[in-house]
Amino acid sequence: MTFEDLGLAPRLTARLTELGLVDPTPIQQKAIPVAMEGRDVMGLAQTGTGKTMAFGLPLLHDLNRQGRNPAPRHATGLVLAPTRELAKQIADNLADLTKGTHMKVVLVVGGGSIKRQIDQMARGADLLIATPGRLIDLLDRKAVSLAATRFLVLDEADQMLDMGFIHALRRLVPLLPTERQTMLFSATMPKLMADLSKQFLTDPVRIEVSPPGKAADKVTQCVHFVTQSNKQALLIDLLSKHRGDRSLVFARTKHGAERLMKNLDKAGFDTASIHGNKSQGQRDRAIKQFKENKIAVLVATDVAARGIDIPGIEQVYNYDLPNVPENYVHRIGRTARNGLDGQAVAFCSDAEMSELRAVEKALGTSIPVASGSPWEAPRGAAKPRGGKPKPQQQRRRRPENRGRPGNRRAA
Repeated sequence: MTFEDLGLAPRLTARLTELGLVDPTPIQQKAIPVAMEGRDVMGLAQTGTGKTMAFGLPLLHDLNRQGRNPAPRHATGLVLAPTRELAKQIADNLADLTKGTHMKVVLVVGGGSIKRQIDQMARGADLLIATPGRLIDLLDRKAVSLAATRFLVLDEADQMLDMGFIHALRRLVPLLPTERQTMLFSATMPKLMADLSKQFLTDPVRIEVSPPGKAADKVTQCVHFVTQSNKQALLIDLLSKHRGDRSLVFARTKHGAERLMKNLDKAGFDTASIHGNKSQGQRDRAIKQFKENKIAVLVATDVAARGIDIPGIEQVYNYDLPNVPENYVHRIGRTARNGLDGQAVAFCSDAEMSELRAVEKALGTSIPVASGSPWEAPRGAAKPRGGKPKPQQQRRRRPENRGRPGNRRAA
């Protein structure tokens, strides 16, 4: 099956061909025809399987067919994403598809110039790509109206819930017309998201091309059981064996990510970091350098787990295991994209056994052990086999625990 077989506008299929995109992915094959019928859609698929095109192409097809210019300050279609990086990725992909057409794609995210975004929206937008917080800022300033918005997409809705955006969504969605098409896409399906779909979607078609929470098939996973104090030495050793590869390293807190990045830099690796203490310009530059192979190692918090779509990331290291188990799937989904192979390496200290168990429960399988022995954690008190951790190791861990989610500042 090709994109032409899906009945998309010739202008769109021609542009897809120019971009080297001919064959739709499974989620695109199933979602696009349903969305083109005007039905509400709930799409579940692994990270990296093409969800952006699955909702973007039907929207652009309809907008191209209508051929109407949006009114000032109004947006015909709205795509909400949880992070700046993901929103920018979506905007870039859809802007590529609209090149040479009348359609306008506007990006509205925190960290950018709000005055510039207000000026852009003054002319209206066919598609508005936004993060919830900045969109609310513009609504409060009367710079945006959603009264004529006929399409709503909630992308990576489960992460929006994890990041505490449920109240923002409940404020934003009622501002749209009740007669609209709504699509919700995600890689996992927590109960709260199922409840959300009942609130915002009308008789949706559920499209699932892989079990929620399942890692991409071509990701080879392993876990190293290692003390917290030895994690950095192990990471440096593993990175040294793959110096020609592009590696993404996930840390739990922004301070931990910055400290690790500086230590890797001292160890001779070309590296950068992205986290909540970085400006949007710094984050954009780091991702651009990573994409262009100017740096080999990018250290990130979960702010980047769904906002990096860079082909050829060979390794993902979970330096710290995530406290939200579903985030593990999104992290390792940065590798093995578009059918390529990739490796996901996890480090597990004695204090992280509960996180590892939660991750394996979410995956429905155990992760193969690469080195070390699993820690025992009777009665919830984590300790390694063969004895209790040294007191100084316990003291060292305590400051790191301060950044554990649900503290949103950890990103």
